Amino acid sequence: MKENLETYMPGFTHLQKAQPITFAHHMGAYMEMFKRDHSRLLDIYERMNYCPIGSGALAGTTYPLDRELTAELLDFKGPTLNSMDSVADRDYIIELLSALSTIMMHLSRFSEEIIIWNSNEYQFVELDDAYSTGSSIMPQKKNPDIAELVRGKTGRVYAALHAILTTMKGIPLAYNKDMQEDKELTFDAIDTVKGCLALFTGMLDTMVLRKDKMAASAKNGFTNATDAADYLVNHGVPFRDAHGIVGQLVLYCIEREISLDDMKLEEFQRICPVFEADIYDAISLETCVSKRNTIGAPGQEAMKKVIAINEAFLREKGSVIGE
Repeated sequence: MKENLETYMPGFTHLQKAQPITFAHHMGAYMEMFKRDHSRLLDIYERMNYCPIGSGALAGTTYPLDRELTAELLDFKGPTLNSMDSVADRDYIIELLSALSTIMMHLSRFSEEIIIWNSNEYQFVELDDAYSTGSSIMPQKKNPDIAELVRGKTGRVYAALHAILTTMKGIPLAYNKDMQEDKELTFDAIDTVKGCLALFTGMLDTMVLRKDKMAASAKNGFTNATDAADYLVNHGVPFRDAHGIVGQLVLYCIEREISLDDMKLEEFQRICPVFEADIYDAISLETCVSKRNTIGAPGQEAMKKVIAINEAFLREKGSVIGE
C-alpha cells in the first residue's frame, strides 16, 4: 500500500463515481476485511481445540482412560465435557465453513472489482498473461480467468456450508449416519479456499496499475463535486444552497462534456460569485484526498498511521513485510 499513497482513483457508491480516493485506501479496505477473516479463524480454533477422544459411541467407556492426558499429549486445551455432544454436533464445522464462506465472499467482491477494472471501459489494471487467457475465437481478448474462477468457486464453498446446515437441522442426539457427509464437503471447501488464496495472491502480485487511467477517471467523474460544495460552505454558503449550486455546475459540465477542473473562473462565477481562483486547488485530486486525514480516511497522514498498524499486525502474525 505504501507505494500507492498518491495513486488517485475514483471511489464508488452504487457502482457510480463518488469521491476521489487512492489505490492504497481501496486496498486498505480489503486489508481490514481479511484481518477480520483471520481473527474469525483464530476464534473458531479456540472453540474447536478440545479433544473428543474417549467419548465412545455416546456414553463414554468403562475403560480407565485418562482423557486429560490424551488431550494434553495431542496439544488440545482439554477434553470435551459431554460425550453425547462430542459425537452428535458439528457446529465447529459449521463455524469453520461460515468463516471460509466469508473469506470467499471477500475474495469474490475483490475479484469482481478486478474484472471491472480490467475491462476496456475502465482499463485501471493490466493482468499478467499467467493469470489470463485469450478467447478461443476472438484474438483481441484477454480474459481475467483467475478472478472469474475465484468468483465462481465462492458458490462451491457456500454450498458446503448450506449442505452441512441442512444435514444437521433434523438429527436427534446422538450420532446418526447422516453425519458422515461432513467430511468430503469440509475438506473440499478448505482446499478450495487455500487454492483460491494462492492464485489470487499471485494475480495481485503481478497486476500492473494504469495510474494515468485511474486518475483521469477520477478527474472526469465529478468525484470532486463534494469538495466544491465544501468550498462554498467554507466561504459562508449554507450546505443546502451549496449542494444545489454544485448540481448546476455538474449539469453545465455534462452539457459541454468537460470536468469541473476544465471550467474557467468566469464560468464558475457566472453560476456563483463566491468562487475565487483558489477553487482549482480546492478541487484538485491531491487536495481532495490529502485533506481527509481523520483515521480511516484516504489522506496520506491517516493512511501512514493505518499502514503502520497493519505492518505491526503482519509482523505479529509472522508474515513478510514489503512484498
